[in-house]
Amino acid sequence: MNDPDFKRRQKTYKRKMIFQNWQLYLFALPLVAYIIVFAYFPMYGIQIAFKDFNPVDGILGSPWVGFKHFERFFNSYYFWDLIKNTVGISLYSLLAGFPIPIILALSLNEAKDGIFKRTVQTVTYAPHFISVVVMSGIIITFLTPSTGIINFFIQALGFEPISFLTEPGWFKSVFVWSGIWQTTGWGTIIYLAALAGVDPEQHEAATIDGATRWQRIWHINLPAIIPTIIILLILNVGSFLSVGFEKILLLQNALNMGSSDVISTFVYRIGLVEGQYSFGAAVDIFNAVINASLLITVNYIARKKSEASLW
Repeated sequence: MNDPDFKRRQKTYKRKMIFQNWQLYLFALPLVAYIIVFAYFPMYGIQIAFKDFNPVDGILGSPWVGFKHFERFFNSYYFWDLIKNTVGISLYSLLAGFPIPIILALSLNEAKDGIFKRTVQTVTYAPHFISVVVMSGIIITFLTPSTGIINFFIQALGFEPISFLTEPGWFKSVFVWSGIWQTTGWGTIIYLAALAGVDPEQHEAATIDGATRWQRIWHINLPAIIPTIIILLILNVGSFLSVGFEKILLLQNALNMGSSDVISTFVYRIGLVEGQYSFGAAVDIFNAVINASLLITVNYIARKKSEASLW
C-alpha cells in the first residue's frame, strides 16, 4: 500500500467524507471545544506542582523546585492517614456498592411488569435526582442524636442514641451506605439495558430442558451482563482514590476528621483554603497518577482475561 496514487485517493476520499458530513462535525464542535478549554488547557497549570508558585510572579515567573512538594507530602505525618482513609472508603464503597445494582437488576428483570415492579423502580431511582447538598442535609437530619428518625427507632428498641456523625468509627458506614441508597437504583438501568438484549429463546430452550429460574439467571442472564460489569468495574477502579469530595466535605466535622479526611478534602483545605497552591497541586497530581495507573492495570488484566476492556 505504498502506492502514491492510492494514498492520494485515500486522502481525497477522507476530505470528501468530511465535507459530506460537515453537519456532524459541527454538531460535535461544542463538545470538542468544551474538552479543550476545561480538560486540556488547564493542564498548563500542572507545572505549579514543581514550582514555588506565587500569584504575583505568575506561573512562568515562579522558581522551579522539582519534587520538593511531593517529598514534603510523602514525608508528612498525615500521609498514611490520608491514604488509609481514602483507600478504606473507596474499597468499602466498591465491595459493598458494586454488586448491589447487579443483584437489583437481575431481580427486577425477573419480576413481572406491573405495579410492584414500577413502584420498586420509582423508589430506587428517585434518590439519584436528589442533589448532594440536599442528600447531606437529609443524612444529618436523620442521624441527629436528639431528633433524628434513626435514633428514634434505636431508642424505641431500648438502646442509647448514637452520634453517627461525631464518632469516627461510624463515618465510613454512613458515607458508603447513604451513597448506595442514592445510586443503586440508577446504576441498575445500565444492567437492565444489557439484560434487554438477551434472546428470549434461550430462556425458552432452558425451561424446556428443565432449568430452574436460578439456573437460567446464573447461566444466561449473568453471562450476558459480564462485559458490562467488567467495563463498569474498570471505570470504578480508575476513580478509586477520587472519593466523593462534596459529600465528604459536607458531612465532615472536627470530631470525625480522623476517619473522614481524604486526599480530595486535604487538597481543598491545603490548596484553596490555606493558599498552598503548589503543595495542593502536587498532592492532586499524585492522586491522579495513582488513579491512572490503576485504570491502566485493571484494563490490561481485563483485556488478558476476557474480551471486554476500555481499549
